Amino acid sequence: MTRMAINESLEHISRGTAEIINPEGLKAKLLASQKSKKPLRVKAGFDPTAPDIHLGHTVLLRKLRQLQDLGHQVFFLIGDFTAQIGDPTGKDQIRPQLDRQKINQNAKTYKEQVFKILDPKRTEVVFNSAWLDKLSSQEVLSLTAHSTVAQMLARSDFKKRFEEKKEISLLEFVYPLLQGYDSVHLKADIELGGSDQKFNLLMGRQLQEAYGQEPQAIIMTPLLEGTDGVNKMSKTLNNYIGINESADEAFGKIMSISDDLMYRYYETLTDLDMAQIRALHPKEAKMKLAGEIIARFHDSEKAEQARKNFEKVFTRGQTPENVPEYRLGPGTTSLVDILLLEKLVDSRREFQRLLSQGAISHNNHAIRDAHWRPQGGIIKVGKRRFLKLI
Repeated sequence: MTRMAINESLEHISRGTAEIINPEGLKAKLLASQKSKKPLRVKAGFDPTAPDIHLGHTVLLRKLRQLQDLGHQVFFLIGDFTAQIGDPTGKDQIRPQLDRQKINQNAKTYKEQVFKILDPKRTEVVFNSAWLDKLSSQEVLSLTAHSTVAQMLARSDFKKRFEEKKEISLLEFVYPLLQGYDSVHLKADIELGGSDQKFNLLMGRQLQEAYGQEPQAIIMTPLLEGTDGVNKMSKTLNNYIGINESADEAFGKIMSISDDLMYRYYETLTDLDMAQIRALHPKEAKMKLAGEIIARFHDSEKAEQARKNFEKVFTRGQTPENVPEYRLGPGTTSLVDILLLEKLVDSRREFQRLLSQGAISHNNHAIRDAHWRPQGGIIKVGKRRFLKLI
């Protein structure tokens, strides 16, 4: 790869990033790797407390794939040890600790999803308990000597909590040190993380220098706004688009976003030419975005069918094809139990909220009574979820 090709690769990697720390160092690493024919070691850590991957996560995963396509090795690090502490980033109180069984369940779900994006041949899934469990108390204490209380309190979220007289445990101070030590153990050349992780990522560079290693370059990806266009995409806020969601559900969610957010999604989630996209009518551009994303995580046939179903429902007010069916038995299964079983609502609380808003209907007639007796026909939940009761 020529120096010009390296510059083109850097430009490609830089698209849609929030910040690259030491870009010249990154360029030097890429050139050295090309000369020695030795792949760079690229690290990204994932907290297994929220195993459902959504489009917000894929911003970072796509950057990892770009580096893999250049021939480099990715270490997909599942923080099963550090999850027991809980990343304090952006939190205003001490996080509850997860038990190991739950962490392992979530980690398994992660592994089943990430290879929709990453190249399995250039990915090594690692768990930081493999080395952090083995640290002696003396080694942990030695680790803390590489940072100060003043440095920790300079971190914005800790500073805010300290000024508001909210508790900060010493355990939370240890979290960024352990994340930084992950980079030392893996001898990472590059680490990727969200823009909210800057303090933790820089700690990796600091500890690598302390341990006599060349500090890693850092690529930070932006926090993608959810469908509300305001808050970070999050399952908790119910503004997410999951990569395992049905094609129809995902298509409808993408069509619901604002035009401004659509262009941001294009920049961070695709490699398409932005000038060509901006030349399209916004509605057609949004249709194209939905098709592009659904084809990536499902297939092009399902993307095309989702588009037809969307037009059928929202343009002509009809019921889409291939609606899931539920056969009513002789018992008295309640509507809420059916919708929970078929995953048309996430919880009883959501069911009650949608019911009060008149957002659940039977054959186009709103259901208002929580004790309504299920009967044959089409149940519609919200704007995009359908179920045929038989």
